[in-house]
Amino acid sequence: MVIRTKKHNVSEQHQSWTDDLPLCQMCGVGTAPNCVYGPDGKGTQSHPNEDGHLRFRGEDGCFLYGVFNGYDGSRVANFASQCLTAELLLEQIKSSHTDADVRRILIQAFDAVEKSYFETIGDALAEKTHLSNYLSPHNENLSFHQLSSQSQKVQERLKELEQEVSGGATAVVALIFSNKLYVANVGSNRVLLCKSTSDGQNQVLQIGRPQNTDNEEELQRLAALGLDSARIRQAGQIAGQSSTRRLGDYRVKFNYSEIDLLSAAKSRPIIAEPEIHGGHSLDNITGFLLLMSEGLMNALESAHGPEQANQEIVAMVAAELAQQSSLEAVAQSVVERVKRLHHDVFVSGRQRAPYCSRHEDMTLLIRTLNYPQNDSALTPTQGGRIYPVSVPYSNSQSTSKTSVTLSLVMPSQGTLTNGTNTASTLEEGTPTPGTQSPTATLQSTNTQTQSSSSSSGDGSLFRQRGSQAAQPDETGRVPPYVDFTQFYQLWGGDHSDGLSSQTGLGPQ
Repeated sequence: MVIRTKKHNVSEQHQSWTDDLPLCQMCGVGTAPNCVYGPDGKGTQSHPNEDGHLRFRGEDGCFLYGVFNGYDGSRVANFASQCLTAELLLEQIKSSHTDADVRRILIQAFDAVEKSYFETIGDALAEKTHLSNYLSPHNENLSFHQLSSQSQKVQERLKELEQEVSGGATAVVALIFSNKLYVANVGSNRVLLCKSTSDGQNQVLQIGRPQNTDNEEELQRLAALGLDSARIRQAGQIAGQSSTRRLGDYRVKFNYSEIDLLSAAKSRPIIAEPEIHGGHSLDNITGFLLLMSEGLMNALESAHGPEQANQEIVAMVAAELAQQSSLEAVAQSVVERVKRLHHDVFVSGRQRAPYCSRHEDMTLLIRTLNYPQNDSALTPTQGGRIYPVSVPYSNSQSTSKTSVTLSLVMPSQGTLTNGTNTASTLEEGTPTPGTQSPTATLQSTNTQTQSSSSSSGDGSLFRQRGSQAAQPDETGRVPPYVDFTQFYQLWGGDHSDGLSSQTGLGPQ
């Protein structure tokens, strides 16, 4: 018996021709790798980053964006980002196509990606099956000595093959064509559309719902195939993932009858068919589009609870857009902020700390839609200043719409038009004196799930500091939040030789 050693490398078989496509300049991407915290609060990366993304500009006003959440390797995520681009940006979509035509093309594209991926690993799967049969106890053609001498090599090769063919990905894709937005979602990534109105409000719309074991429609679909939906909900995962739709993952596609939760299914239960939304007209819309990997939203929801996650991420993006001139810097800053919030909750030891012992890879893609940005501002690392913001937050009963007012306090030399800029940071701080501050209201509308205006728990981003913010006195100063009088008295008692007058320390 000859054991082959050649590996079936998917990335080598699929040429990365998309490197020659023009990138969209109205888009920015931020990423962070997975992290597991130790008892001392220090984090370590448990595996290579498995997320992927795409952001290309085609012809005739066609734009394609995508975020892919890979697992058990990045092969499927990388393959899907390449292949989906080929399926959608080679003039398949034409101006004569209706919304129904575009939706059909998107569904066909995902189907083509799935089939193409399995074709690339077909030889490896065949070899894996052959070697598995070789180790079968019913193989009577070989002596015991022959079996023992080759079994170790066979097992090592089987491990190599398993690494090559295992893994999958969830994906969310946004297509903008003829100024219409189409969204195709497979799995648990998230899409938010933020619309800014003329009176300074930001309306947040979540497009679609995660296709996971908490989704009622998905549970009904699985129940129609003969599965126990209550048991699936209770388990929370299927073959290690919460998603009920995914790309790749041959184990649940071809061997689902061997998986306990799926063994009763009449047909393939885990599918790659996307849920399609659109086209949503983008005419006269000012705002931004957010595509986020499951790891990003899970990290934020673990730290602050799920009630205000959409509002918080939009507030962060709006704050950074008001301060930074680069969309890439905006996206990366927001990801770093979520990462920091997650870590801080873990080390705090508070109520939600047990939910924050680790986070997966995080990816955020931002696409602006005629949204004003601070072109002249420097980033903090370039010497720019982050201005504090006061965020009044209501703890009233749950409503279908949540309103969060961002009160901006900017320097007197800068003039802003109400509603065109938002806060640069959501950290608490003392306002700086200046002109009357503009306000921008963030209003969240979720067509799929009910929003809540209740607090998101320990470490909430929106902290209530009192009914009214401190007002500047005639000198332009505001009262300090901490009284250092006792400190200065004690310090002065130990340094009574006039040192304080030399150094200028003490209350002024």
